[in-house]
Amino acid sequence: MVHQVDKHVGQKIRHRRWLVGMTQQQLAEAVGIKFQQIQKYETGSNRVSASRLWDISQALGVAPSYFFDGLAVDSSADSDTAQLLEKKETLELLRTYYAIPESQRRRLFDLARSLGQVA
Repeated sequence: MVHQVDKHVGQKIRHRRWLVGMTQQQLAEAVGIKFQQIQKYETGSNRVSASRLWDISQALGVAPSYFFDGLAVDSSADSDTAQLLEKKETLELLRTYYAIPESQRRRLFDLARSLGQVA
């Protein structure tokens, strides 16, 4: 049975890897393991040791604590937000958004907010 913490950490690994545009193979090579092990970490079927989590955090450019952020989600609103952030479309939108220069990004944000208020 998959432990909820292992599943959460695995999802955070997958999301961060995807946001930085890294494949499972690239991450595996960066930490010196096979990509199948990354797959198992991302699904939560295998636990990530502390030392391996450190290596993964270095490869993905985050602190090890990043993988535990949002773990104690209790309210349904937080749960809905967490589910939204798990969607590939949301991650792709975020990555694309942050690739836009900051001045243009702000204008796009204002436009999106206006459209959201009209809808």
